[in-house]
Amino acid sequence: MADVSHRPGDIAGHPDASEMRDRYARMLQTRGVAAVEELVILAGLYAAISAWTVHFSAARPELAISNLIVGISIAALGLCMSMAPERSQDLNFVVLLLGAWLIAAPWVVTRNPDTGMILSNVITGACVCLFALTAGGLLMSKRRT
Repeated sequence: MADVSHRPGDIAGHPDASEMRDRYARMLQTRGVAAVEELVILAGLYAAISAWTVHFSAARPELAISNLIVGISIAALGLCMSMAPERSQDLNFVVLLLGAWLIAAPWVVTRNPDTGMILSNVITGACVCLFALTAGGLLMSKRRT
């Protein structure tokens, strides 16, 4: 029978100790990136419900549908990026493009947008772009070290 009893001592003699240390260090390095990606999720959820929050869903249903689709997409991408931040650098560019679309959407999708529509989309889109750039910058700085 194999001896599975607990022996006191450190784990330094374990054959996979260096690999476990490296994996733990990589996980700790991407913790800040995951926090930024959680802000992307929140911004995406706000973008999805913004038409009903700012009350322009009845007046401009085309912008409401655009915000709903883009917001759900941003939230889903943010969720994917927060689950695997070390592999999400390419998704940051997609989130950046969706944030730029949120900024431009009131003028592209509708005619004569109201101030509430413009402010909601521009502020949300700017926050999404800022979060995507921040997460991308953090990931690039972690890769250099």
